[in-house]
Parts: sequence; structure tokens; C-alpha cells
Amino acid sequence: MAAILLEGKHLAAAIRKQLRTEVEKMREHGTVPGLTMIRVGQDAASVSYMNAKAKACDEVGICSRVLELPTDTGEEKLKSLLEDVGRDNSIHGVIVQLPLPPHLDALRILSLMDPVKDVDGFHPMNVGRLSMGEPLFVPATPLGIKELLDRNRICTEGSHVVVVGRSNIVGRPLANYLSSKRPGLNATVTLCHSMSSDLKKITLTADVLVAAIGRPEFVDSSMVSSGTVVVDVGMNRIADPDTPSGKRLVGDVKFYEVAEIASAITPVPGGVGPMTVAMLLSNTVAACRMQTGN
Repeated sequence: MAAILLEGKHLAAAIRKQLRTEVEKMREHGTVPGLTMIRVGQDAASVSYMNAKAKACDEVGICSRVLELPTDTGEEKLKSLLEDVGRDNSIHGVIVQLPLPPHLDALRILSLMDPVKDVDGFHPMNVGRLSMGEPLFVPATPLGIKELLDRNRICTEGSHVVVVGRSNIVGRPLANYLSSKRPGLNATVTLCHSMSSDLKKITLTADVLVAAIGRPEFVDSSMVSSGTVVVDVGMNRIADPDTPSGKRLVGDVKFYEVAEIASAITPVPGGVGPMTVAMLLSNTVAACRMQTGN
């Protein structure tokens, strides 16, 4: 493999260590950062993500609470719950785990949150602030990608970043964030997707290629130029009879094939995922400081 491996696992551990020191100092002044996580239903991936977040909170010293609601929970119940969370001064951050069951409108639910406690950055006001270059909270995955690049001394300023995938969780906020007129950002960003005309022609122009399309091993070596930095956001389970579970985890990039021509590449798992969790904790600590003045 020619590419440098951009591992997020060790960097995320270092960030959690830094946050733990910050939280200890806050506790000395009588403040304990609090995070409430709300999940509706028993989506397997959501359960796994929330367990990982709760474990990371414990490690850092953040007081976390997971509220598990039945799949048939209605909008009024969620509205009442979010209002209670908004009034509770011991809770500084709140997330509503996506995806929600089909009968719930995600935009309406996210709009019910207190923007100052929205540490995922998904409230419409926070989305708008990010698009204006003045974010209150940058969503955790885009923030984690930038931190991963920065800590590996990969500069996006002036670079052409191609983002494949236009989701409101990764693709769109990442494009807005990296193109912001701010030091260390200032990238030229092309946001494309599976329906983009001649997608391969676009991806071959990238200095940094971010794959966030949600399709197993969608990006192959024919779509990547020599020396490109490749960030794989995908988390897909595919059939593999050679594993005990009959499945294995892959990204949106054909890793071993692309790693032969890229200059740097993130693994799956162990790349972007751990950074996402670390940045959620960072946003929670920032929210606590903002609300308490600690």
C-alpha cells in the first residue's frame, strides 16, 4: 500500500484525553457538562452509535443520558420531551439520533430543539449559520474530517475538495464548512452525487476526495488520480461467508485498490468514525462553556 493511513482511532483518543482535562477543570468550578441523547426505535446501527457515544462520555467525564422511546412515539411526545430538555440547565447538549421512524418528520423534530443545545448542528438555525460561515456548532462528522486532515498536516486551503454525497448530515455541511471564508478552510468545493453527469471526470480533479454516498466500495481506482487524499465516510455491511457473522464492514471506497494510488487514505473502520464521536464530545463541552460561562 502506497498511501499514508489516516487513522482516527489514536487521534480521537488524544482528543478525548484533552477533553477529560478540560472537564476536570470545569468540575472544579462546579460545572458538569451534560448530554442527553434521544433515540426512537431500535435501529441496530443507531443503538450501536449511541452506546459508543455514551461510553466516550463516561471516559471524558460528561454526564450522559440515553432516552429510548418506542418506535410508535408521536411528535407531541417528542415535542414535550425536547421542551423539558431545553428548560433543564443541567443539560447542555442534546441530540436526536437519526434516522427517525418514517412517521416522524425529521426536519420538524429537529426544529423543536434549542439551537444552543443542538450539539449535532442540525437545527435549521445552525444549518443556516454554517452556510453563512458563522457556525454555532459544526456537525460532528464534517468537523471530525477537518480535524483528521489538520492533525495529519493536510491543508484544504486553496485545494479542490470533491465531496461525493449530498446528505444533510455529511455532504452538504462539509461542503459549506470547508468552503467558508476563514483561515484554514477556504477550499474550492465541488459537491456531487450519484446522478452527477460524468462523475468520474469530476472526482479525477480532486486534491481531496471525500466519499460519503452510502454505497459499498462505490469509489474505485479509476475515479482517483495519483496523489489524491481520500477520506472514506462510508459504513456498509456486505455479505462475506468467510467471517463468523457472514458479513463484513466496508466503506464507500475500494480500499486496497485505491490505497495503491492515493497519497493518504482513511480506513474503515477506524478512520472517520472515532473522530465523529470525539467531535460530538467537543461540541458538548463547548456548549457547556457557552451556557455557563465556565
